Amino acid sequence: MRTFDVLVIGAGAAGMMCAATAGQRGRSVLVVDHAEAAGKKIRISGGGRCNFTNLHTAPQSFLSGNPKFAISALKRYRPADFIALVERYGIAYHEKTLGQLFCDGSAQQIIDMLLAEMGKGSATLALQTSVEAIEPGADGFRVRLTSGLVFARSLVVATGGKSIPKMGATGFAYKVAEQFGVPVTETRPALVPLTFEPKMLESLRPLAGVSLDANVRSGKTSFREGLLFTHRGLSGPSILQISSYWREGEPITVDLAPAIDIEQWISEARIRSGRQSVVTTLAEILPRRVAELVVAEARLSGNLADLDRKAMARLIAGVSAWQVKPVGTEGYRTAEVTLGGIDTTALQSSDMQVKSVPGLYFIGEAVDVTGWLGGYNFQWAWASGRAAGLAI
Repeated sequence: MRTFDVLVIGAGAAGMMCAATAGQRGRSVLVVDHAEAAGKKIRISGGGRCNFTNLHTAPQSFLSGNPKFAISALKRYRPADFIALVERYGIAYHEKTLGQLFCDGSAQQIIDMLLAEMGKGSATLALQTSVEAIEPGADGFRVRLTSGLVFARSLVVATGGKSIPKMGATGFAYKVAEQFGVPVTETRPALVPLTFEPKMLESLRPLAGVSLDANVRSGKTSFREGLLFTHRGLSGPSILQISSYWREGEPITVDLAPAIDIEQWISEARIRSGRQSVVTTLAEILPRRVAELVVAEARLSGNLADLDRKAMARLIAGVSAWQVKPVGTEGYRTAEVTLGGIDTTALQSSDMQVKSVPGLYFIGEAVDVTGWLGGYNFQWAWASGRAAGLAI
C-alpha cells in the first residue's frame, strides 16, 4: 500500500492548484481523476481560451448560503496573484470585457502551467483512476482506487459539481460528504440558458439567433450584458447570469434597449417620424424581429402618431420592461456550474477543512460558493485550492 501526505481527488482547476501548492511545500501528493486528461473543463472554458480570472473579483460576486465564507480565501489569493503566475510562464492574455481575462492562445496553456507547477512539487498524477471506497482511520484515510490501496494523511475532494456531465461531472463530492456526515445544500444548475413552454416558444421561434444588449432582472438582481434568443428560450451572458438568481414560477423582466430612455425617444420619434409604422420606427433601435414581437405583444398597429396614451404606455413597457416567465432551464447538460453544494457551515473558511473530520477538505465548485459568469469561478478554484494546499 502506497502512502502519501495528501490525496487529491479531482484533477481540475482547484485540485491541481491545491496539489501544486502542497507539493511545493514538501508534501508528498497523489492526484487521481477518472478522466483520461487533466483539466477538461479548463480546456473548454472561454471558447477554448480559458477565462481564467476576473479583475473585479469580490465577495459580492458569489452566491452562497454564507456570503462571507469566501472572503478569507479570496483575500489571500487574488486575481493579481494568478496573473503573476500566468506571466511567469509567458502566457499571453487579454481583457475581453468587464474584467474578464482570457488567454490569447489555447486554454491548454493554463493546464500545462498547472501541471508544471505540480511537477515542481513532485506531485504524482494518476489519470483514468477511480475511487472505489474511502475508509477513515485514526491518522488518515485508506482509499481503495481502481489501481490499488493508498493511505493519505489528508484527503482533498475537488471533483466539482454536476454541471456538464458529458465532461465526466458527477455528484461524487456529495456522496463523500454523506459518508462523513457533512451537510450539503440544495444543488441546481447555474449559469444556464432558460427555457419556455411550447406556446411561448412558438411566438419566439422567429427570433432564434437574434441577439442584443439587454438588462435582465429577477427580483432585485439585474445584469446588463448580451441576450440571445434560441430555439429553446433565452441564452447569452445576461441570461446565464440571472439564471443563478431565478427560481421556477418567477418571471424575469428585460429592458431590451437599456442604453436609451425609451419614453423620451418615442416622444421624439412621434415628432420626427410619426407617420411611420410602429414596427418600422422601433426597428431603428431594436432588431426588426424583436420590434415585431414587442408590437404584437402590446397589441399595436398603425403609425406611431396614431397611438393613444394607453397604447404608448404598453409600447414603452414592452421595450423597457418586457416580462416573460421561464418554465425551467436547460439543466446540468449545459450549465457552466452547479449552484449550492457542501454546506459552508461545516467547513473552516481559512483552509476548507471539515470541522468535524480533521484531514478532510472540500474545495472548488463542490462547495456552496458559486461565482458570476466571467472568470469568477476559476478565481474561487485557485483561491480555495491554494487555501487548502497551504494548510495541509
